[in-house]
This record gives sequence, C-alpha cells and structure tokens, in this order.
Amino acid sequence: MDERKYENENGWNPQDRGRKQGTAAGRVGIFAIGMAVGIAFLAVVTHLLPVRIGAEQTISSERDPDSTTESALNQESVEKLQLLEDCIREYYYEPEDATVETLENGMYKGLMDSLGDPYTVYYTPKEYQSMSEETSGIYKGIGAYIGIDATTHVPVFTGIMPGTPAEEAGLMEGDIICEVDGVDTLAMDTAEVANLVKGEEGTTVTIKVNRDGEYITITATRATINVPTVTSEMLGDGIGYLQISQFDDVTPGQFDENFAKLKADGMKYMILDLRDNPGGTVSAVTQIASELLPEGLIFYMEDKNGEREEYTCPGADFDIPLVVLVNGYSASASEILSGAIQDAGIGTLVGTQTYGKGIVQNLYPLGDGSAIKITIADYYTRNGRNIHKVGIEPDEVLEFDKDLYEKDKTDNQLERAKQILLGK
Repeated sequence: MDERKYENENGWNPQDRGRKQGTAAGRVGIFAIGMAVGIAFLAVVTHLLPVRIGAEQTISSERDPDSTTESALNQESVEKLQLLEDCIREYYYEPEDATVETLENGMYKGLMDSLGDPYTVYYTPKEYQSMSEETSGIYKGIGAYIGIDATTHVPVFTGIMPGTPAEEAGLMEGDIICEVDGVDTLAMDTAEVANLVKGEEGTTVTIKVNRDGEYITITATRATINVPTVTSEMLGDGIGYLQISQFDDVTPGQFDENFAKLKADGMKYMILDLRDNPGGTVSAVTQIASELLPEGLIFYMEDKNGEREEYTCPGADFDIPLVVLVNGYSASASEILSGAIQDAGIGTLVGTQTYGKGIVQNLYPLGDGSAIKITIADYYTRNGRNIHKVGIEPDEVLEFDKDLYEKDKTDNQLERAKQILLGK
C-alpha cells in the first residue's frame, strides 16, 4: 500500500514526541509508503509517502509474439538511446560516473518514473535486497525513520529510535535530509536515501540536514538495528496504551505479546497510537485488524478492470473502549486499520487528517535480482471510502501542541484520548 520507509522509514516514541518519533499464491502484501533502510529507518515523514502493499510475483521477460500492443522499445528508440549514450561518452565531464551499470539502471528507472507515479519504481538488486530486509524487523543502519514531506516533497527524518546511533549522534525528527556522504538527496525518494544511509555495522555515515533553517552536519556509526514495531504500557485508570510504528512481518507477533500483557495488567480501556505510522505489509495489518474488528470487510481493492479483491475477518471478541490516535504521517496500512475501526464504529479517532495513500502496489522480482513495484489498484475502506489524496478525518480533530510538549512533555492528543475514555 505504501512506501514510508526506513533506513527504516517510520515510527516514533509517543513518550518522546518532540523527537518523534483472497490473494494469489506467491504474493507478499507490501505497501508503498515508506522504506526501511536498515538503519532502522522506517519512513514516515512529514507527511509521508508510500510503503508497501501488494504482492510479490516473479514475471517473465518473454514477450508475446502475437501481441499487437505498441511498444516504446523499437528500432527507433534503441537507436536514439545509443545516440544518447554516445553523447555521454563523448561530452560528459565526469566520465567515471557514467558506468554501464549506472546508465542501464538510469534507463530502467526512467521508464518507471515516466508514469509520474511516485509508487511505481525500479529497484536495483541492492535496493531490492535492502527493501526485503526492511520487513524482517532487523537491519543495519542508524535507527531512524525516513519519509517524504507531502508539501515540499523532500526527504526528512520522521522519527528517531531511542537508544540508536541516530539518537546518539543528535539527529532529530523533522530534520530535512540534504546530503548523505556528500551526495545530494533532496530530489531522491525514500528508498534511495535509505540505501545511502544504511550500511555495514561499524561503518560511519555523514548526513547534512537542515533543521529550522540551519544546516548541520552529523556523523553516525551504523549498527545492527532490531526494530520494535510495537510498544505498550499501562497509563493508569485502567488505560492501556499500545503504539504501532509500522506494519512489518514481526508486527502481528509483537502486537499479540503487548496486547496480552496489557490485558493481564488489568486493561479496561485502550489507546491505539498510529501517529507517524507510514504503513507496511497487507498481511501484517490484516492480521491485527482481525483481532479487533467485528465480522466483515477490513478493506478491498479494485483494479483497472473493476475486479475486486476483498480482505475480510471472521469477527473478533473485542469489546474494550478504544481511541485511535492519527496524524498526517499516518499512511497506507495505518489508514486501512484506522479507517476500518472508524467504519465499524468500535473506536474514536483523535488527531489530524491522515496522509491519504489509497492505492496498492505489487512487487515483481526480476530474474537478475532487481525488481519493480507497480501501482495496480485503488483500495477502499470497510464502508467503501476511497481515501487516496484525501485521508481520513478523525472523529475529533485536535492539533498536536508542540509548544506544550516542549514545555513539560505533555502530549495533548494523548491526554484527550484519556479524557474521552474516562468520560471527562
């Protein structure tokens, strides 16, 4: 569904908000909203873009000889590409940068980019490997979340994981990522930035950021990051707090562990925090949704031919008063879950309008280790809402009071959630 990815491209610690925090066989749901970078980078951003949703299928390179579809790959276009390459060889001022690999990847990426869809992407073998590591919950990086600002369209850190190299180096949520090891990143997508940030454990990465108009250069030492996608605690008055920073393969198991602990600790009310959650895999979000929703749809997809694919749940035995926190960084899979909860009427949404990622991508690995991700359908919430480029409006709109948080660490959205649950 989406792509907020990481070095990790995602999450934040709610207690540290100032830093911020019927499918075909062979498919692996993947959202296009963020990209994990092995840093522990998740991505979500200031408004964040995509992470993954969809399926993984291997496709053949053989063309149908009887196909009548007009192709951009013809004798004229091949000759023109050869001419362009000859011009690069003859005139480009830094020939060492014009390697065969670079030019080939540029052609493949350019073809996908020509569609004007930020979620339709070509991944080099290295990029695809990195993306595959993201959903495992373990990778090598600095422990930060990366996303794309929806207004400025530049990469930013959307969250910093506690106790990681990113935090120790002084990186902060909201930092605009200008350069990584001297490479300009302002025009890159989250996957490209994440690939630059992550690397082998023990190596260093130097990142130039813009923070409140000031340029700062920070060096961090990479490490192996174990991504805790779910955290929880009891807040008093029987209120259990559970935060999901992203939906990875490990998330359903972590959700079950944390949810069971909260119930064992006497939880009577529940706050589910999906703020800054950029999305993740379809399988993860549907598993968690099935533990909360009554019988029926979770969401459904509709492709260009009008064919519909439904994701349903048998009905959960969940009767705990619930408030869900969302914001402009809540995207893709987190919108599926929050939208389904709102449509089913089992919880109150508090916060600000969500990101608005309502399209689905499938991931297609190619034979040489590379892959392409293509947008293949719209998705709709439980009650049939298309939230793409619109988002979900909370039941109670409440802006986050950053000044109050910086003053005494009071999270006004979290406090309002408590009041709603306790009837105040």
